[in-house]
Amino acid sequence: MFLFLIAAGLISYLSPFAPALRVLPLGVALILGGIALAVSAVVRFRAAGTEIDPMSMTNKALIVSGPYRFTRNPMYLSLVMFSLGIAIAVGTWPMFAVPVLVFVIAATGHIPFEEAKMHRQFGADWDNYCSRVRRWI
Repeated sequence: MFLFLIAAGLISYLSPFAPALRVLPLGVALILGGIALAVSAVVRFRAAGTEIDPMSMTNKALIVSGPYRFTRNPMYLSLVMFSLGIAIAVGTWPMFAVPVLVFVIAATGHIPFEEAKMHRQFGADWDNYCSRVRRWI
């Protein structure tokens, strides 16, 4: 995400892209909301004594409280919110590609891998959780 933001920022700076949709208060709210969501998710992992690393082959607990009551992927959602907030705060068209890219990469690459791993590890508990909680929101 940060590399995409840097690239989009450079393209915006070096090209004649005038701000198209710049709403600073909304951008700041999304940035802060994304940070708060990520912190809340990390706190849940730490409290349960389980790993945050999505590449970990084992996790000690299936986290279903806090933001995990509303979304199975609060950390990825926080990245999309954060990058969308920056795009709205900056307001140039190249910046709006970043949250789209983050969403597509998470939805097609990271999340399917992680969900398959969680299904193998937690079985019926995972399936029950998935039936109650949506992937994004």
